[in-house]
Amino acid sequence: MAAANQLFALELKGFWMDVGQPKDFLTGTCMYLNHLKHVKPEKLYEGPGTVGNVIVDPSATIGANCRIGPNVIIGPDVVIEDGACIKRCVLLRGSRVRSHAWLESCIIGWRSTVGQWVRMENVTVLGEDVIVQDELYINGGRILPHKAISESVCEPQIIM
Repeated sequence: MAAANQLFALELKGFWMDVGQPKDFLTGTCMYLNHLKHVKPEKLYEGPGTVGNVIVDPSATIGANCRIGPNVIIGPDVVIEDGACIKRCVLLRGSRVRSHAWLESCIIGWRSTVGQWVRMENVTVLGEDVIVQDELYINGGRILPHKAISESVCEPQIIM
């Protein structure tokens, strides 16, 4: 390819990372939030219960006694109820985290609901409109859209 002059490059100004896998997306999110801390710190949210780099859309609602961060992005119309703990996660538009849920390294899809006292970790991904019932444990689950989860997922797996 090089001998035939078929190699090209494009120099980008700003921030870029390959985020094709959920774990890479979360790593990229952390890197981007750290980048913002240095170049545009005013874009980061500072409020009760937040730790480290966090972005919260103004339309989101966060309950009392929550711990949010580090490395969390909360999208539009997200509702986080009292006592939730969320670390290294992205919550997309319209998602809901019920009271006392504990999330680490998760991507929560549009209009999904995480039940009360749920624990989710290990790069768990909820597709759009997923409901996780109360008091469950999800370990690295990849849950496709429009599912209701009523049993714990103790080993990483895809739920179709």
